[in-house]
Amino acid sequence: MTTDTSTTTTLDADMLAYGQQARAASRLLMRADDAQKSAALLHIASRLQAQAEVLKAENAQDVEKARANGLEPAMLDRLTLSDKSLALMATGLRQIAALEDPVGSRSETRIRPNGMRVSKMRIPLGVVGIIYESRPNVTVDAAALCLKSGNAAILRGGSEAFCSNQALGQIIQEGLAHAGLPTHAVQTINTTDRAAVGRLITLADYVDVIIPRGGKGLIRRLEAEATVPMIRHLDGNCHVYIDRDADLKMAHDIAFQAKTYRYGVCGSMETLLVHQDVAQQILPALAAAYIEKDVELRGCERTRQLVPQAAPATDEDWATEYLAAILAIRIVDSIDEAMVHIARWSSGHTEAIVTDSLTAANRFQREVDSSSVYVNLPTVFADGFEYGLGAEIGISTNRLHARGPVGLEGLTTYKWVLEGNGQLRG
Repeated sequence: MTTDTSTTTTLDADMLAYGQQARAASRLLMRADDAQKSAALLHIASRLQAQAEVLKAENAQDVEKARANGLEPAMLDRLTLSDKSLALMATGLRQIAALEDPVGSRSETRIRPNGMRVSKMRIPLGVVGIIYESRPNVTVDAAALCLKSGNAAILRGGSEAFCSNQALGQIIQEGLAHAGLPTHAVQTINTTDRAAVGRLITLADYVDVIIPRGGKGLIRRLEAEATVPMIRHLDGNCHVYIDRDADLKMAHDIAFQAKTYRYGVCGSMETLLVHQDVAQQILPALAAAYIEKDVELRGCERTRQLVPQAAPATDEDWATEYLAAILAIRIVDSIDEAMVHIARWSSGHTEAIVTDSLTAANRFQREVDSSSVYVNLPTVFADGFEYGLGAEIGISTNRLHARGPVGLEGLTTYKWVLEGNGQLRG
Protein backbone atom coordinates (compact mmCIF):
# COMPACT_ATOMS: atom_id res chain seq x y z
CA MET A 1 0.00 0.00 0.00
CA THR A 2 1.38 3.38 -0.97
CA THR A 3 0.84 6.69 0.78
CA ASP A 4 -0.18 9.80 -1.13
CA THR A 5 2.58 12.05 0.21
CA SER A 6 1.19 15.12 -1.57
CA THR A 7 -2.15 14.72 0.25
CA THR A 8 -0.38 14.17 3.56
CA THR A 9 1.82 17.22 3.02
CA THR A 10 -1.21 19.36 2.15
CA LEU A 11 -3.11 18.24 5.26
CA ASP A 12 -0.06 18.91 7.44
CA ALA A 13 0.23 22.41 5.99
CA ASP A 14 -3.49 23.07 6.39
CA MET A 15 -3.55 21.96 10.03
CA LEU A 16 -0.42 23.97 10.82
CA ALA A 17 -2.16 27.01 9.31
CA TYR A 18 -5.22 26.45 11.51
CA GLY A 19 -2.97 26.39 14.56
CA GLN A 20 -0.94 29.45 13.60
CA GLN A 21 -4.02 31.48 12.73
CA ALA A 22 -5.73 30.47 15.97
CA ARG A 23 -2.69 31.45 18.03
CA ALA A 24 -2.51 34.85 16.35
CA ALA A 25 -6.24 35.36 16.88
CA SER A 26 -5.99 34.38 20.56
CA ARG A 27 -3.48 37.17 21.14
CA LEU A 28 -5.82 39.69 19.53
CA LEU A 29 -8.72 38.40 21.65
CA MET A 30 -6.73 39.31 24.77
CA ARG A 31 -7.36 42.95 23.81
CA ALA A 32 -11.08 42.50 23.12
CA ASP A 33 -13.49 43.88 25.67
CA ASP A 34 -16.77 42.29 26.68
CA ALA A 35 -18.81 44.67 24.52
CA GLN A 36 -17.06 43.45 21.38
CA LYS A 37 -17.39 39.79 22.24
CA SER A 38 -21.05 40.17 23.17
CA ALA A 39 -21.77 42.13 19.99
CA ALA A 40 -20.40 39.23 17.96
CA LEU A 41 -22.56 36.73 19.83
CA LEU A 42 -25.71 38.78 19.40
CA HIS A 43 -25.06 39.18 15.68
CA ILE A 44 -24.56 35.44 15.30
CA ALA A 45 -27.84 34.84 17.16
CA SER A 46 -29.76 37.09 14.80
CA ARG A 47 -28.14 35.56 11.72
CA LEU A 48 -28.98 32.01 12.84
CA GLN A 49 -32.66 32.81 12.70
CA ALA A 50 -32.44 34.98 9.60
CA GLN A 51 -30.63 32.16 7.77
CA ALA A 52 -32.78 29.36 9.20
CA GLU A 53 -33.94 28.04 5.82
CA VAL A 54 -30.40 27.95 4.43
CA LEU A 55 -29.13 26.17 7.53
CA LYS A 56 -31.93 23.61 7.46
CA ALA A 57 -31.27 22.92 3.79
CA GLU A 58 -27.59 22.27 4.48
CA ASN A 59 -28.54 20.14 7.47
CA ALA A 60 -31.03 18.15 5.36
CA GLN A 61 -28.12 16.97 3.20
CA ASP A 62 -26.35 15.68 6.29
CA VAL A 63 -29.48 14.00 7.67
CA GLU A 64 -30.32 12.30 4.36
CA LYS A 65 -26.81 10.90 4.03
CA ALA A 66 -26.68 9.83 7.70
CA ARG A 67 -30.03 8.06 7.46
CA ALA A 68 -28.88 6.24 4.33
CA ASN A 69 -25.75 5.17 6.21
CA GLY A 70 -27.86 3.72 9.03
CA LEU A 71 -27.08 6.26 11.74
CA GLU A 72 -28.97 5.23 14.85
CA PRO A 73 -32.11 7.21 15.85
CA ALA A 74 -30.57 8.88 18.92
CA MET A 75 -27.73 10.25 16.80
CA LEU A 76 -30.12 11.32 14.03
CA ASP A 77 -32.06 13.26 16.66
CA ARG A 78 -28.87 15.03 17.72
CA LEU A 79 -27.95 15.77 14.12
CA THR A 80 -31.24 17.32 12.99
CA LEU A 81 -31.70 21.11 12.95
CA SER A 82 -35.21 22.52 13.26
CA ASP A 83 -36.72 25.95 13.83
CA LYS A 84 -36.96 25.04 17.50
CA SER A 85 -33.35 23.94 17.82
CA LEU A 86 -32.11 27.02 15.96
CA ALA A 87 -34.21 29.23 18.23
CA LEU A 88 -32.71 27.48 21.27
CA MET A 89 -29.21 28.03 19.88
CA ALA A 90 -29.95 31.72 19.40
CA THR A 91 -31.35 31.95 22.92
CA GLY A 92 -28.21 30.28 24.25
CA LEU A 93 -26.03 32.80 22.44
CA ARG A 94 -27.96 35.71 23.93
CA GLN A 95 -27.70 34.19 27.38
CA ILE A 96 -23.95 33.74 27.04
CA ALA A 97 -23.62 37.32 25.81
CA ALA A 98 -25.42 38.48 28.97
CA LEU A 99 -23.17 36.49 31.32
CA GLU A 100 -20.41 38.23 33.22
CA ASP A 101 -17.11 38.10 31.39
CA PRO A 102 -14.71 36.04 33.51
CA VAL A 103 -11.59 37.39 31.83
CA GLY A 104 -9.69 39.84 34.01
CA SER A 105 -11.67 39.16 37.15
CA ARG A 106 -9.59 38.89 40.31
CA SER A 107 -9.70 36.83 43.43
CA GLU A 108 -9.69 38.43 46.83
CA THR A 109 -6.44 40.34 47.35
CA ARG A 110 -4.14 39.28 50.16
CA ILE A 111 -1.89 41.95 51.61
CA ARG A 112 1.47 40.65 52.80
CA PRO A 113 3.23 42.08 55.90
CA ASN A 114 5.42 44.25 53.65
CA GLY A 115 2.34 45.78 52.00
CA MET A 116 2.66 43.78 48.77
CA ARG A 117 -0.74 42.87 47.25
CA VAL A 118 -1.24 39.33 45.92
CA SER A 119 -4.21 38.05 43.90
CA LYS A 120 -5.13 35.79 40.99
CA MET A 121 -6.50 37.04 37.66
CA ARG A 122 -8.72 34.96 35.37
CA ILE A 123 -7.26 34.57 31.87
CA PRO A 124 -8.24 32.53 28.79
CA LEU A 125 -6.76 29.08 28.22
CA GLY A 126 -5.61 30.35 24.80
CA VAL A 127 -6.44 28.07 21.85
CA VAL A 128 -9.01 25.33 22.38
CA GLY A 129 -9.39 22.43 19.96
CA ILE A 130 -12.78 20.75 20.14
CA ILE A 131 -13.55 17.37 18.58
CA TYR A 132 -17.19 16.34 18.68
CA GLU A 133 -19.83 14.08 17.20
CA SER A 134 -22.96 14.66 15.12
CA ARG A 135 -24.38 17.63 17.00
CA PRO A 136 -24.37 20.89 15.03
CA ASN A 137 -25.48 22.83 18.11
CA VAL A 138 -22.06 22.10 19.63
CA THR A 139 -20.49 24.20 16.86
CA VAL A 140 -22.40 27.24 18.06
CA ASP A 141 -22.18 26.51 21.79
CA ALA A 142 -18.45 25.84 21.66
CA ALA A 143 -17.72 28.90 19.55
CA ALA A 144 -19.78 31.13 21.84
CA LEU A 145 -18.25 29.87 25.07
CA CYS A 146 -14.72 30.07 23.72
CA LEU A 147 -15.28 33.57 22.38
CA LYS A 148 -16.88 34.90 25.56
CA SER A 149 -14.02 33.47 27.63
CA GLY A 150 -11.44 35.00 25.27
CA ASN A 151 -10.25 31.76 23.64
CA ALA A 152 -9.67 31.02 19.98
CA ALA A 153 -11.33 27.78 18.88
CA ILE A 154 -10.56 25.16 16.26
CA LEU A 155 -13.67 23.03 15.74
CA ARG A 156 -13.67 19.54 14.26
CA GLY A 157 -17.22 18.25 14.14
CA GLY A 158 -18.37 14.79 13.11
CA SER A 159 -18.30 14.02 9.40
CA GLU A 160 -22.07 13.33 9.54
CA ALA A 161 -22.66 17.04 10.22
CA PHE A 162 -20.10 18.43 7.78
CA CYS A 163 -22.44 20.59 5.67
CA SER A 164 -24.25 21.91 8.76
CA ASN A 165 -21.02 22.79 10.56
CA GLN A 166 -19.50 24.58 7.59
CA ALA A 167 -22.64 26.69 7.18
CA LEU A 168 -22.71 27.51 10.88
CA GLY A 169 -18.99 28.32 10.80
CA GLN A 170 -19.58 30.90 8.07
CA ILE A 171 -22.24 32.63 10.17
CA ILE A 172 -19.97 32.63 13.21
CA GLN A 173 -17.18 34.25 11.23
CA GLU A 174 -19.64 36.86 9.93
CA GLY A 175 -20.42 37.72 13.55
CA LEU A 176 -16.74 38.03 14.42
CA ALA A 177 -16.10 40.35 11.49
CA HIS A 178 -19.18 42.40 12.37
CA ALA A 179 -17.73 43.07 15.84
CA GLY A 180 -14.23 43.84 14.54
CA LEU A 181 -12.75 40.62 15.88
CA PRO A 182 -10.39 38.30 13.98
CA THR A 183 -12.35 35.77 11.94
CA HIS A 184 -9.75 33.13 12.72
CA ALA A 185 -10.87 33.27 16.35
CA VAL A 186 -13.25 30.44 15.38
CA GLN A 187 -12.29 28.02 12.63
CA THR A 188 -14.22 24.95 11.51
CA ILE A 189 -11.94 22.37 9.92
CA ASN A 190 -13.05 21.94 6.31
CA THR A 191 -12.18 18.29 5.78
CA THR A 192 -13.71 15.02 6.88
CA ASP A 193 -10.32 13.29 6.72
CA ARG A 194 -9.86 11.50 10.04
CA ALA A 195 -6.15 12.22 9.85
CA ALA A 196 -6.97 15.87 10.62
CA VAL A 197 -7.80 14.84 14.18
CA GLY A 198 -4.38 13.25 14.56
CA ARG A 199 -2.71 16.47 13.42
CA LEU A 200 -4.86 18.70 15.63
CA ILE A 201 -4.12 16.81 18.84
CA THR A 202 -0.36 17.10 18.29
CA LEU A 203 -0.23 20.85 17.54
CA ALA A 204 1.23 21.48 20.98
CA ASP A 205 2.97 24.71 19.92
CA TYR A 206 -0.35 26.28 18.93
CA VAL A 207 -3.19 24.48 20.75
CA ASP A 208 -3.41 24.70 24.55
CA VAL A 209 -6.13 22.17 25.30
CA ILE A 210 -8.24 19.60 23.47
CA ILE A 211 -11.86 18.94 24.46
CA PRO A 212 -13.18 15.71 22.91
CA ARG A 213 -16.91 15.02 22.84
CA GLY A 214 -17.35 11.55 21.46
CA GLY A 215 -17.39 7.87 22.23
CA LYS A 216 -14.89 5.71 24.06
CA GLY A 217 -13.07 4.90 20.84
CA LEU A 218 -12.26 8.56 20.25
CA ILE A 219 -11.17 9.05 23.86
CA ARG A 220 -8.88 6.02 23.76
CA ARG A 221 -7.32 7.22 20.53
CA LEU A 222 -6.68 10.67 21.93
CA GLU A 223 -5.27 9.33 25.17
CA ALA A 224 -2.79 7.29 23.12
CA GLU A 225 -1.85 9.94 20.56
CA ALA A 226 -2.43 13.44 21.92
CA THR A 227 0.46 15.64 22.96
CA VAL A 228 -1.94 18.46 23.83
CA PRO A 229 -3.62 18.28 27.29
CA MET A 230 -7.26 17.19 27.34
CA ILE A 231 -10.44 18.03 29.24
CA ARG A 232 -12.29 14.81 28.54
CA HIS A 233 -15.88 13.75 28.72
CA LEU A 234 -16.46 10.02 29.09
CA ASP A 235 -19.83 8.38 28.59
CA GLY A 236 -22.80 9.19 30.79
CA ASN A 237 -23.71 5.95 32.56
CA CYS A 238 -25.99 7.71 35.06
CA HIS A 239 -27.90 6.22 38.02
CA VAL A 240 -30.94 7.11 40.11
CA TYR A 241 -31.26 5.42 43.50
CA ILE A 242 -34.70 5.33 45.18
CA ASP A 243 -34.03 5.11 48.90
CA ARG A 244 -36.18 3.37 51.52
CA ASP A 245 -37.19 6.81 52.85
CA ALA A 246 -38.20 8.27 49.50
CA ASP A 247 -41.48 10.04 48.81
CA LEU A 248 -42.74 7.45 46.33
CA LYS A 249 -44.83 9.83 44.21
CA MET A 250 -41.80 12.10 43.80
CA ALA A 251 -39.57 9.09 43.18
CA HIS A 252 -41.90 7.85 40.43
CA ASP A 253 -41.90 11.23 38.68
CA ILE A 254 -38.13 11.69 38.99
CA ALA A 255 -37.27 8.19 37.80
CA PHE A 256 -39.69 8.44 34.89
CA GLN A 257 -38.34 11.76 33.62
CA ALA A 258 -34.73 10.74 34.23
CA LYS A 259 -35.18 8.07 31.57
CA THR A 260 -37.78 9.43 29.17
CA TYR A 261 -37.02 13.18 28.99
CA ARG A 262 -34.66 12.55 26.05
CA TYR A 263 -32.92 9.27 25.45
CA GLY A 264 -29.96 10.75 23.58
CA VAL A 265 -28.66 13.16 26.24
CA CYS A 266 -25.65 12.26 28.37
CA GLY A 267 -27.63 12.86 31.58
CA SER A 268 -30.26 10.26 30.76
CA MET A 269 -30.58 7.62 33.49
CA GLU A 270 -29.30 4.24 32.33
CA THR A 271 -29.69 2.24 35.57
CA LEU A 272 -32.38 2.54 38.24
CA LEU A 273 -31.52 1.26 41.73
CA VAL A 274 -34.39 0.65 44.15
CA HIS A 275 -34.23 -0.17 47.87
CA GLN A 276 -35.84 -3.54 48.61
CA ASP A 277 -38.17 -2.01 51.24
CA VAL A 278 -40.02 0.08 48.63
CA ALA A 279 -39.52 -1.99 45.47
CA GLN A 280 -42.89 -3.75 45.61
CA GLN A 281 -44.68 -0.44 46.17
CA ILE A 282 -43.10 1.48 43.31
CA LEU A 283 -41.65 -0.82 40.67
CA PRO A 284 -44.79 -2.37 39.11
CA ALA A 285 -46.44 1.00 38.43
CA LEU A 286 -43.18 2.61 37.33
CA ALA A 287 -42.42 -0.29 35.01
CA ALA A 288 -45.88 0.00 33.48
CA ALA A 289 -45.22 3.68 32.78
CA TYR A 290 -41.93 2.84 31.09
CA ILE A 291 -43.50 0.06 29.02
CA GLU A 292 -46.24 2.43 27.88
CA LYS A 293 -43.43 4.65 26.55
CA ASP A 294 -41.88 1.63 24.79
CA VAL A 295 -38.87 1.53 27.10
CA GLU A 296 -37.23 -1.89 27.08
CA LEU A 297 -36.53 -3.08 30.64
CA ARG A 298 -33.70 -5.30 31.83
CA GLY A 299 -33.62 -6.32 35.47
CA CYS A 300 -31.96 -8.33 38.17
CA GLU A 301 -33.71 -11.52 39.34
CA ARG A 302 -35.61 -9.73 42.13
CA THR A 303 -36.72 -7.04 39.69
CA ARG A 304 -38.03 -9.68 37.29
CA GLN A 305 -40.16 -11.21 40.02
CA LEU A 306 -42.01 -7.87 40.29
CA VAL A 307 -41.71 -6.93 36.61
CA PRO A 308 -41.94 -10.14 34.54
CA GLN A 309 -41.73 -8.14 31.30
CA ALA A 310 -38.10 -7.28 32.08
CA ALA A 311 -35.38 -9.29 30.37
CA PRO A 312 -32.51 -10.62 32.51
CA ALA A 313 -29.85 -7.97 33.12
CA THR A 314 -26.17 -8.79 32.61
CA ASP A 315 -22.94 -7.05 33.57
CA GLU A 316 -22.95 -5.52 30.11
CA ASP A 317 -26.26 -3.81 30.93
CA TRP A 318 -24.87 -2.32 34.14
CA ALA A 319 -21.88 -1.01 32.17
CA THR A 320 -23.72 0.43 29.16
CA GLU A 321 -24.68 3.98 28.25
CA TYR A 322 -27.64 3.06 26.05
CA LEU A 323 -28.66 6.51 24.75
CA ALA A 324 -31.83 4.67 23.79
CA ALA A 325 -35.17 3.53 25.21
CA ILE A 326 -33.54 0.83 27.33
CA LEU A 327 -33.28 0.80 31.14
CA ALA A 328 -31.52 -1.54 33.55
CA ILE A 329 -33.12 -1.98 37.01
CA ARG A 330 -31.62 -3.47 40.16
CA ILE A 331 -33.11 -3.94 43.62
CA VAL A 332 -30.57 -3.35 46.40
CA ASP A 333 -30.59 -4.13 50.12
CA SER A 334 -29.22 -0.79 51.30
CA ILE A 335 -27.81 2.59 50.36
CA ASP A 336 -24.37 1.02 50.81
CA GLU A 337 -25.12 -1.57 48.15
CA ALA A 338 -26.42 1.15 45.84
CA MET A 339 -23.22 3.16 46.27
CA VAL A 340 -21.07 0.07 45.72
CA HIS A 341 -22.94 -0.58 42.46
CA ILE A 342 -22.41 3.02 41.36
CA ALA A 343 -18.72 2.92 42.26
CA ARG A 344 -18.34 -0.26 40.20
CA TRP A 345 -20.29 0.69 37.08
CA SER A 346 -20.65 4.48 36.90
CA SER A 347 -18.72 6.54 34.36
CA GLY A 348 -18.43 9.32 36.95
CA HIS A 349 -20.93 11.59 35.20
CA THR A 350 -24.14 12.18 37.20
CA GLU A 351 -25.97 10.25 39.93
CA ALA A 352 -29.11 11.00 41.96
CA ILE A 353 -30.74 9.82 45.17
CA VAL A 354 -34.44 10.20 45.97
CA THR A 355 -34.92 10.35 49.73
CA ASP A 356 -36.47 12.28 52.60
CA SER A 357 -33.60 11.23 54.88
CA LEU A 358 -31.07 14.00 55.43
CA THR A 359 -28.57 11.42 56.65
CA ALA A 360 -28.93 9.34 53.46
CA ALA A 361 -28.78 12.44 51.26
CA ASN A 362 -25.62 13.70 52.96
CA ARG A 363 -23.94 10.30 52.73
CA PHE A 364 -24.80 9.92 49.06
CA GLN A 365 -23.50 13.36 48.11
CA ARG A 366 -20.35 12.95 50.18
CA GLU A 367 -19.45 9.39 49.18
CA VAL A 368 -20.54 9.06 45.55
CA ASP A 369 -17.59 10.13 43.41
CA SER A 370 -19.13 11.58 40.25
CA SER A 371 -18.85 15.02 38.70
CA SER A 372 -22.45 15.83 39.72
CA VAL A 373 -24.49 14.27 42.55
CA TYR A 374 -28.16 15.21 43.05
CA VAL A 375 -30.74 14.86 45.79
CA ASN A 376 -34.39 14.59 44.71
CA LEU A 377 -33.76 15.63 41.11
CA PRO A 378 -33.64 13.71 37.81
CA THR A 379 -30.22 13.30 36.23
CA VAL A 380 -31.35 15.12 33.09
CA PHE A 381 -30.53 18.39 34.86
CA ALA A 382 -26.92 17.60 33.86
CA ASP A 383 -26.64 20.61 31.60
CA GLY A 384 -24.75 23.88 31.87
CA PHE A 385 -27.88 25.90 31.11
CA GLU A 386 -29.72 24.31 34.03
CA TYR A 387 -26.75 25.02 36.32
CA GLY A 388 -26.93 28.71 35.47
CA LEU A 389 -23.73 28.53 33.43
CA GLY A 390 -25.35 29.24 30.08
CA ALA A 391 -24.41 26.77 27.37
CA GLU A 392 -21.70 24.26 28.13
CA ILE A 393 -18.85 22.92 26.07
CA GLY A 394 -19.21 19.50 27.66
CA ILE A 395 -19.39 17.73 30.99
CA SER A 396 -15.96 16.84 32.25
CA THR A 397 -15.42 13.64 34.19
CA ASN A 398 -11.81 14.72 34.80
CA ARG A 399 -10.50 15.74 38.17
CA LEU A 400 -8.24 18.30 36.49
CA HIS A 401 -8.65 20.99 35.14
CA ALA A 402 -12.44 21.26 35.23
CA ARG A 403 -15.16 18.92 36.46
CA GLY A 404 -18.87 18.76 35.63
CA PRO A 405 -20.43 21.16 33.11
CA VAL A 406 -17.64 23.19 31.53
CA GLY A 407 -18.86 26.73 31.05
CA LEU A 408 -17.02 30.03 30.94
CA GLU A 409 -14.98 29.58 34.11
CA GLY A 410 -13.91 26.10 33.04
CA LEU A 411 -12.45 27.65 29.88
CA THR A 412 -10.20 29.97 31.85
CA THR A 413 -7.15 29.55 34.02
CA TYR A 414 -5.43 32.14 36.16
CA LYS A 415 -2.18 33.93 36.68
CA TRP A 416 -0.81 35.41 39.87
CA VAL A 417 -0.67 39.22 39.85
CA LEU A 418 1.36 41.08 42.47
CA GLU A 419 1.50 44.81 43.12
CA GLY A 420 3.71 46.89 45.29
CA ASN A 421 5.31 50.27 45.69
CA GLY A 422 8.97 49.45 45.51
CA GLN A 423 9.31 46.74 48.15
CA LEU A 424 12.52 44.71 47.96
CA ARG A 425 12.96 41.18 49.19
CA GLY A 426 14.97 41.01 52.42
